[in-house]
Amino acid sequence: MNTTTTRPFKVLGIQQIAIGGPDKQRLATLWVDMLGLERTGTFKSERENVDEDICAIGEGPFKVEVDLMQPMDPEKKPAVHATPLNHVGLWIDDLPKAVEWLAAQGVRFAPGGIRKGAAGFDICFLHPKGNEEFPISGEGVLIEMVQAPPEVVEAFGRLAATR
Repeated sequence: MNTTTTRPFKVLGIQQIAIGGPDKQRLATLWVDMLGLERTGTFKSERENVDEDICAIGEGPFKVEVDLMQPMDPEKKPAVHATPLNHVGLWIDDLPKAVEWLAAQGVRFAPGGIRKGAAGFDICFLHPKGNEEFPISGEGVLIEMVQAPPEVVEAFGRLAATR
């Protein structure tokens, strides 16, 4: 199968990098105080066991979110601090089409389906481990797919047109 001609969606760019640790203030010392990232928000979820500061690098449609995460309860799952580079988020131009097509190709998704993420965009996660039914996975990396808003899709389209 030639997936480059049949893939019904595009990965536009990096949307976010999520970094976990036992104490998000220690993470902020480096990322905010030393490297100068801007804190743009916070997010807490009992269900996802996360207390995070949302930070940013860059501006406009090319802004990359950097989430500094700590668990609400270090004894519960998901253990957002157990893997320091928790996950990478990718801008997707058509998330529903991407999920449908990838699942049909044998890609394993984490439970939860498409839902609103911390930054307000529709998201879903590719599972870090495959199984018998869905053997394709992130091979140890949790990958968040994020529906790009129209201005991001357009900006990446303009960038691609100049190349």
